Amino acid sequence: MDKNFFKMVSQAAFSNPFGEKRVDIDRQIVGADETADWHSMLQPLLTRLEEEIGQLRESGELVIDRDGGEEVRAVGVSILFHIFHRYMDQFDRLIEEQIAAGDESLRAPFAFQCLEDLTGFGFGREDARRYVAMFYQIRRAYYFISTGLVGESPAMKQLRARLWDNIFTHEIAWYESCLWNRMEDFSTLLLGETGTGKGAAAAAIGRSGYIPFNPQAQKFEESFTRAFVAINLSQYPAALIESELFGHRKGAFTGAIEKHEGIFSRCSAYGAIFLDEIGDVSIPIQIKLLQVLQERTFSPVGSHEKLRFNGRVIAATNKSIDELRKAGEFRDDFYYRLCSDIITVPPLRERIRQTPKELEMLAGHLMERICGADLKFPILGKLKEDVGRNYAWPGNVRELEQAIRRVMITGSYSGDASADSPADEGLEQAMVSGSLTAREVVETYCRELYAVYGNYGEVARRTGLDWRTVKKNVSA
Repeated sequence: MDKNFFKMVSQAAFSNPFGEKRVDIDRQIVGADETADWHSMLQPLLTRLEEEIGQLRESGELVIDRDGGEEVRAVGVSILFHIFHRYMDQFDRLIEEQIAAGDESLRAPFAFQCLEDLTGFGFGREDARRYVAMFYQIRRAYYFISTGLVGESPAMKQLRARLWDNIFTHEIAWYESCLWNRMEDFSTLLLGETGTGKGAAAAAIGRSGYIPFNPQAQKFEESFTRAFVAINLSQYPAALIESELFGHRKGAFTGAIEKHEGIFSRCSAYGAIFLDEIGDVSIPIQIKLLQVLQERTFSPVGSHEKLRFNGRVIAATNKSIDELRKAGEFRDDFYYRLCSDIITVPPLRERIRQTPKELEMLAGHLMERICGADLKFPILGKLKEDVGRNYAWPGNVRELEQAIRRVMITGSYSGDASADSPADEGLEQAMVSGSLTAREVVETYCRELYAVYGNYGEVARRTGLDWRTVKKNVSA
């Protein structure tokens, strides 16, 4: 048995697919150079893995024991990796079909066969059932993160990696062993300017929760399309927010002519609630939300009944939480209940500054979504001509999408003259003002050079740094 091979495969299996570590491990396993990408290395890796597992079976050395030593556990994880990829395409098709079908969970006979394959290798039936659910969860997380948050800038790569960690933690072995059914205790706070994509980030988290597999029905207990429930708190007057959140009983107040279920009642046990514009809610509502987070219970307006909430809470704001807290408009205890993880969604101008081609890539993605894959319009050139290459895009991705529509309708887009257009501080100005550390200076300089030359080797030559150090700084 090649112990080192199984060790590296187990490390790859537990690595963040949006991080650099996974690609580096794959390159080591198959002996590829630094130019090889993940897709080109996957099949050689799987082919060798199948051969190694076959040899273990023939020799009688294949042992599955989650409490065994490091080598035994590495083999077990490698087999999970092997079976996961055997059914990966079928899980992907199920995701697409479930999106089209809506809230009724579809049958998935292949998932039952996946469970049988796992037990055939020696996994206990309950463990196998959990792994099937995790396989489906992993593919959903990858699908919604990769399709909902496109872009190749370092900031977007980091965002995708952060979202993956938010779903599975930074050490997926911990998640697999004891956290898979406890993630409702981990709240998330998304920060960022308006239009940056906080809603897409929240949806990626909310649709990627753990959903058990039901072997008898041969389907998952719930459709992930029901798992994510969103509410924009800024659109409701103060008098109605409590009812929208927690519901009300008939006759609870004037106008309550029938029972109403709030968003916390509609959220499933395997789902997540997205509280958008959390910075706009009043202190009394913050206190009631704090109770939900602390006690996991709530009561509809006009009722003393205690209802239980089992989902996750994701909140977002485009306001400065620090300023709100200093002004006494956002309670510290509420903040500390929300901040299990804080993720900042980067503004479009930062993404373009890091990687100028980001605008072209994102515009292409948006045009395909608006027009369809077969229709091509010369939109990008017109946008660059009208607003210039240094336009700050104060409305971020949302503005870019509407700018594309504007060009389609009118033939031009002159930008948003009335909005504040904060520009990122340039490297020279930031150094003069003393707002960067030495490490940030190196990272920023490497990113700016990479944005110009698009080559790690050229940046390394110009900076005198090793290309691996350059790559690390660009991706930081």
